[in-house]
Amino acid sequence: MLTYEPNFDRHIRTLIKKLLQEARKHISQDVRNYIKEDPRKAYRAVKHSVYKQLFGGNVSILKKRKAGAKYDLIRQRTLQPGQRGGNRLTRVESRNRLDQYFGSDRGFILRFLSSGTAKERESRFGKRGILRRTDMFGHIAPFHMEQAAKDLAANINEYIKRVTNG
Repeated sequence: MLTYEPNFDRHIRTLIKKLLQEARKHISQDVRNYIKEDPRKAYRAVKHSVYKQLFGGNVSILKKRKAGAKYDLIRQRTLQPGQRGGNRLTRVESRNRLDQYFGSDRGFILRFLSSGTAKERESRFGKRGILRRTDMFGHIAPFHMEQAAKDLAANINEYIKRVTNG
């Protein structure tokens, strides 16, 4: 059986696509469990792609090619109308801009959590500390990708046996 045979080629690519989608779903779920509270759904930034020229693909948290639509998160007011308290400082425009990213556009948050910060972060209101490197994606993804590779090998063997036996 040759790999340039159209049916074999198409079948292998559909298997790869299906298994990468499944691996992406599991990785995304693990990231969601790791982050715990995520109102803007950054776990959706885990993406997968299937290669066109080669048999293979990848799952990553890299940038998308296009930006998604802007999203406004409606914040719950904790104070009753007329009640004093809360933050009286006006929000900075750059903070408002960051809050408009949603879902798959928030991949920068996952990369930021995974790689950490090398130096202490500061804002105009004081020091914000250092985020330690967790390499969250580096720990989660390999397990699911190895499982997908094993499933792909088993599915290819099954397909070859089915085609050769008639």
